Parts: sequence; C-alpha cells; structure tokens
Amino acid sequence: MRPALRPGDRLLVRYDRRPREGDVVVATLADGTLVTKRAVERRTTRTGEPAWWLLSDDPRRGVDSRHRGPVRDADVHGVVVMRIWPPGRRRAVPDSCGA
Repeated sequence: MRPALRPGDRLLVRYDRRPREGDVVVATLADGTLVTKRAVERRTTRTGEPAWWLLSDDPRRGVDSRHRGPVRDADVHGVVVMRIWPPGRRRAVPDSCGA
C-alpha cells in the first residue's frame, strides 16, 4: 500500500476519539518514539493489557509493531482525521480500504 502520509504533512488529530481498525493514529512505541501508524487489529500485551497492532503503510520503511510489539491502549494518543498542510493535499486521511 502506498503511504497515506508524507514527510512535512501537518495533521488534525482527535484526542477524544477511540481508534478503529484502519485508522491512522498517533502513538508512543515501547522505546518512547512518537509515531503515526495504522491501527490494524486489537491485540494484548504480554501482561494482558488491551493493545493495538500498529503497522506502517509501507512495510519496507519505518519501525512498527513488527519490531516493537503491540502498543498499549494508554499509549495510543489520538486518531488522525485530516491532513491540513500542504494546501494542495488537504483532505481526510484514507482508511485501510483507500477511501
């Protein structure tokens, strides 16, 4: 899948919305890195906490749950709802179906 976001994009993030499968989210990985990744499916951590499996749209680039494991719900901070910059690309961020 071609990445929905590019370096330099500015995003509108809803911090009061719960993620759903296919959403692009802002989260903190286990190593403390702040990332934007796609929430693919629900999982649990080794300790049994509810979590998300987060993946990059381009699996050849970036670090995601394949490298760091599932991300606890508490570490998923918000859902990306729209790209607001640059002006020519201003639109809703597509879900996993490309909508």
